[in-house]
Amino acid sequence: MPRHAHGPPFAAVVFDCDSTLSTIEGIEELTAEHPEIAALTADAMEGRVPLEEVYGKRLELARPVVSDMGRIAERYQATALAGAAELVAALHHLGKRVEIVSGGLLPAVRPFGVQLGVPADRIHAVDLSFDGDGAYADYDRRSPLARAGGKRELLEARFPEGDVALVGDGATDLEAMDVCARFIAFTAVERRAEVVAGADVEVDRGDLAALLPHLLSAAEFEALRGAPGGAFDDLLARAEEARP
Repeated sequence: MPRHAHGPPFAAVVFDCDSTLSTIEGIEELTAEHPEIAALTADAMEGRVPLEEVYGKRLELARPVVSDMGRIAERYQATALAGAAELVAALHHLGKRVEIVSGGLLPAVRPFGVQLGVPADRIHAVDLSFDGDGAYADYDRRSPLARAGGKRELLEARFPEGDVALVGDGATDLEAMDVCARFIAFTAVERRAEVVAGADVEVDRGDLAALLPHLLSAAEFEALRGAPGGAFDDLLARAEEARP
């Protein structure tokens, strides 16, 4: 089916996690002693190799334990982009469905997403299993998010009408563009030229308020201005500063 690209309003907004909602790549937080993992991540995110070629390899090098997941979740929270929780709240106020779709590790991504206000059942990443001592056993090899094309597959299943805006920074996000109404390349953390070239819009500011002009209609801006107690006034002011 041909892509039905359009501008706002959108029924749903989906965010990548690493280098989009947070400035870190979660798996790299495990691997100071394994610098090659950063190179493997870059190869996959820039589309030089399929994700499935590096996913298991990175985890075998890292061998995370259960306690690492809480630590990474805390690092996500500490490095969250400005405006992340405010933006989620604003989108929910407008009645939009907000989801996170990430190739990261679910036991770390989910607590972070919940802290931002995204419901747990709308946070999708790759689950891990651990043995009785809490040591790494395996990852969910059935997860589409551990392979190339997996985000596209999941988004097409969850949003069959395609009325969704996707915000992300990597090749796996770009792969999903044709099942979304708009793909926004978020480049304040990592800028990948091929992703930008394929995107509908680029946003390069390190404040997620800058996404609002590309996600909301004029009527939706007015609805936020009318929120009780001026709840979103600061977010809207920053969005106006970032307006193209």
